[in-house]
Amino acid sequence: MADYLPRLVDPLIDELLAELPALLLVGPRATGKTTTAARHATTIVRLDREAEAAAFRADPDAALRNLAEPVLLDEWQSVPSVLGAVKRAIDDESKPGRYLLTGSVRADLDAETWAGTGRVLRVAMYPLTVREQRGRTTRPFQLRVQTPEELVASDDSPDLLGYVELALRGGFPEPALRLSDAAGHRWLASYIEQLVTRDAAAIESGRDPTRLRRYLEAYALNSAGIVDDKTLYDSAGIDRKTALAYDRLLQNLLVVDELPAWSSNRLKRLVRSPKRHLVDSSLLVGTLGLDAASVMRDGDQLGRVLETFVTAQIRAELALAGGLSRLYHLRQEQGRHEVDLLIETHGHSVVAVEVKASSAPTPGDARHLSWLRDQIGDRFAAGVVLHTGPATFSLGDRIVAAPISTLWA
Repeated sequence: MADYLPRLVDPLIDELLAELPALLLVGPRATGKTTTAARHATTIVRLDREAEAAAFRADPDAALRNLAEPVLLDEWQSVPSVLGAVKRAIDDESKPGRYLLTGSVRADLDAETWAGTGRVLRVAMYPLTVREQRGRTTRPFQLRVQTPEELVASDDSPDLLGYVELALRGGFPEPALRLSDAAGHRWLASYIEQLVTRDAAAIESGRDPTRLRRYLEAYALNSAGIVDDKTLYDSAGIDRKTALAYDRLLQNLLVVDELPAWSSNRLKRLVRSPKRHLVDSSLLVGTLGLDAASVMRDGDQLGRVLETFVTAQIRAELALAGGLSRLYHLRQEQGRHEVDLLIETHGHSVVAVEVKASSAPTPGDARHLSWLRDQIGDRFAAGVVLHTGPATFSLGDRIVAAPISTLWA
């Protein structure tokens, strides 16, 4: 695997396998879970290949026995009984570093077959961040620093059009690393087509792929927005019950993500609704057919693309924190004050983030961060206005403007 591109999750997998018997890598299809897991395995069993699966169907306990560990069980849902064998093997000998599981989320969601609770630890894996794509995985995540003035632009920081192109290329390894823009767009369109037909049916049969696609399109049009359920199901031409089922299905497929609303007893009249996001900004290409030229002509889409892109970068980083840092949004009723992203650490301090298409933000662009700082006092660790220009500069006490590229500098 000489050409393997290191992932942010690699050190975490090593750390957990040193102490725990089994890990389940979960994430959207085609994010590189099998490739990454294989790097940490001594034995690889591909259960979607009949020749390898036959013994596991006949006697999973015997087939699993005496394999050199760690063992990767790829596409394990093809032989669901293998999970029972993993459970029994761990019950017999709960030593660390025994099994890695990758595959569909279907069996994970099936209460009748899932026996992994307390024995198999779930590890989230998202599409590639730009930091991973550029081989810069050795340093900590910079927005955690307590002195945001240290944030600097990447030496290859793009302009506004460059950021849009990065966002639309996204983090799925095939279009991000290997394909031309034209081929990448076709790949993403095919990804969405398979998602609403084959992948959706594998989790929940009987869903109409045409209506599911309309709902996903309505969702994509509102990515990085706070939108009520009725707006979405009216746009998709479906009823509320169907919309809720589709929303649950897309979350189970791990292609959409709801950012919860942040709350504090110091603040009043906060909106409790989540902010909806596609899990990767490139899915806007596959779903809506966007390209850089069309995004640059539409201010609303421009803002949504950039915020979806930035959120994907930060989400993947925070997933490694094991719940010690969590991601939220904040909005007051009637939108009097709103903050795109809030990172709350285990010590309850807050880093607040605004995403702007401007190359030279002003103190006015930080007014919501200033308001939040004044409301919550010492809990406010830092405010960052991430922008598309090249410079880092202060916008007030504990508030700084920094290029988006500081996320991978």
